[in-house]
Amino acid sequence: MRRFDGQTALITGASSGIGEASAWRLAREGARVVLAARGRERLEALAGRMREAGHEAEAVPTDVGDLGALAGLVARAVELGGGLDLLVNNAGVNHRGELERIAPEQLAQIVQVNLAAPIVLTRLALPHLRARRGAVVNVASLAGRIPVVHEATYSATKFGLRAFTFALAEELREAGVRVTVVSPGPVDTGFFDGHLEEVPDLVFSQPMSTADEIAELVIECAADGRVERMRPRLGGYLATLGYLLPSLRRVLLPTLERKGRAAKARYIASRRGAS
Repeated sequence: MRRFDGQTALITGASSGIGEASAWRLAREGARVVLAARGRERLEALAGRMREAGHEAEAVPTDVGDLGALAGLVARAVELGGGLDLLVNNAGVNHRGELERIAPEQLAQIVQVNLAAPIVLTRLALPHLRARRGAVVNVASLAGRIPVVHEATYSATKFGLRAFTFALAEELREAGVRVTVVSPGPVDTGFFDGHLEEVPDLVFSQPMSTADEIAELVIECAADGRVERMRPRLGGYLATLGYLLPSLRRVLLPTLERKGRAAKARYIASRRGAS
């Protein structure tokens, strides 16, 4: 028997990257997947490909940054699936740069999409998840373990998402609802496209993962309820150690930035070579 036979999963940010990879993995494990993202054409094309492959998939185009649209999204997912077993809060956005150079509406978007939307969606989904003793998987970042320069607001939302996860996991333990978080380092998706030069060197100091590798962590968290998984694991522990011991972070930071600078240059060269 497959791990998610007969279950319904709602995935945000599902049209590409980690969200798309998670949708495919869940579908192969027997889940009915409800796909949410802003881009209607791309989302419906993905749902069509999944149905052609023999999976149950439905597209519900939604901008999760519009908090007023989230009740309708949850209601539609429940209608399509006859209930809800899994919520994957994966949608994310970032605007990099010095804080004073980022427009207020862009800052608001980061907070709305990365933190407010997962909180509100989880709140709306909880009655249905309680009924089926389901699960929530939040996709955060190693930037939620150590702040990244020029990504202050993004880091703040990921710290917040991890804190929300840990607190709610305890709150819902007796209810049987699993609340977990995946914290990846850099992932080779379209998230960096168009602004690679702006990405801080430190981000590339950790090995690059694939979307499919992170999707596997999403599946594992949904299945066993382990509160957090990281990739790379060592990078997560080092990030936490550096955060707890600022003096150590200051010593390590120049070395990590040099390592990241070299890795970033190789990554940019490989992307240009592939284009």
